Amino acid sequence: MAKRPRQAAQAKPENNVHPLYGRSVERAWHPLDGDGDDDRDQSYLKTVKPRTSNQEALMRAIDEHALTITIGPAGTGKTYLAVSKAVESLSAGRVARIVITRPVVEAGESLGFLPGDINEKMDPWMRPIYDALSDRLGAKQVRQMVKDGTVEVAPLAYMRGRTISRSFLVVDEAQNMTFMQIKMLLTRLGWHSTMVVNGDPDQSDLLPGVSGLAEAVQRLQPLEGVAIVRLTAEDIVRHPLVAAMMPLLG
Repeated sequence: MAKRPRQAAQAKPENNVHPLYGRSVERAWHPLDGDGDDDRDQSYLKTVKPRTSNQEALMRAIDEHALTITIGPAGTGKTYLAVSKAVESLSAGRVARIVITRPVVEAGESLGFLPGDINEKMDPWMRPIYDALSDRLGAKQVRQMVKDGTVEVAPLAYMRGRTISRSFLVVDEAQNMTFMQIKMLLTRLGWHSTMVVNGDPDQSDLLPGVSGLAEAVQRLQPLEGVAIVRLTAEDIVRHPLVAAMMPLLG
């Protein structure tokens, strides 16, 4: 009896659906953990270039002066450029560490008690600076540098009595400091150090007349060794709508 010829096996339809659980999902990055830091660290920025003439003047002033005070509205790159220069100085060996400080003033909301060590307590206020550092160095390296003290987070209240040498000091939100606080902070500057003080007088969270930033700028402006850089709405590098809103919001 002749055998019936075998029919060719039908090709199975290609399955383009991948399982939800597997190695690819396990390696996915989540904003609340550090599993993806190794991948993200590969995209850090090696160089930063100014986008406006005033930003170029700011970067030049930081290179040429031990103390630079930057005044300007939100989004003009004050913090980002200061942190970029700090990383540049650290990488070049001109300083041994980066010291970051700012006043702990809540912007109209109470966060209540915050657990953890001093770095964890300061984290909500330092987040913009950490973001800038991570953009330049990568999140994993920033955490290691904070751990070994190469990057120091110092609350304003802890600065009294110190002399900070061979360091790059980034002072943020100076509009929320009194004149006496700014005076105390400026006198911390030691040998072979650079200090950049950033502030926006229009965003003070203190009572009217309490902020000492404007008075400090007025008194220090004649001093040859101090650079005063003023940024304007034209230097805003965020969404174009931000630049359009700032003059209207006052």
